[in-house]
Amino acid sequence: MAQRENIFDADVDAQGGAYATGVLVLMFASALAVTLAARKRGRRGSVIAFGVITAVFAYTTIANVIERPDGVKIASFFIGAIIATSLASRVGRSLELRATEVRLDDTARRLVDETVRDGVVRIVANEPDACDEREYREKDREERDNHHLDDAEPLLFLEITVTDASEFESALEVRGHRVAGYRVLRVGSPSIANAVAAVLLDIRDEQGVMPHVYFRWTEGNPFKFLVSYLVSGGGDVAPLTREVLRRAEPDPRRRPLVHVG
Repeated sequence: MAQRENIFDADVDAQGGAYATGVLVLMFASALAVTLAARKRGRRGSVIAFGVITAVFAYTTIANVIERPDGVKIASFFIGAIIATSLASRVGRSLELRATEVRLDDTARRLVDETVRDGVVRIVANEPDACDEREYREKDREERDNHHLDDAEPLLFLEITVTDASEFESALEVRGHRVAGYRVLRVGSPSIANAVAAVLLDIRDEQGVMPHVYFRWTEGNPFKFLVSYLVSGGGDVAPLTREVLRRAEPDPRRRPLVHVG
């Protein structure tokens, strides 16, 4: 009987040790995540403090893993479950507007007003590069030729710069610029397609005009673009913008129009 009790106690101790190791692994992962977040925000003091805590957890975790490696399996299961749940949630909500607020500065509002013609504002989605006169002149000519737009038709360029793709929602600050006579709106966002859709809907609601946005087809593998959209906020912007708009505005008559050429 005493031998059985000793075996039972040993099993309980082993299981308890495995769970303790698993908890340590999770705490180490959490401490590391907080340290990286503090580093990203430029908080030097927090980085040092959390870095010390992370180092302590790292040492303790390694020592326990060597002694009781079964705990790693438990921790891996929970970490995998958290990652899978987070990924499923992000995929499921990826086509939402994801903008808590859209704010156009005074220059941006004036540029929109100047571009309105017959109740329509025509917006060209542009991937910023040199942002000089030559870039806008070539893009202007390309979009007019592709979409058969009259030379007298006023165009407004919209440029989205990806900020932090790990963020899901953000407030969009739209700033207006004049570059060599061309009208340009610039905004930073975690996702390009969602930001374009949010800006179009805001212009429609606040300015009382119907936006038309013009894209160029992106060459490449659609699956690669889908992964790029989920990871980095890029991807094939035109169809993604169309789908975000479709979900945000069920009425086709009030939905901003997407043109691709």
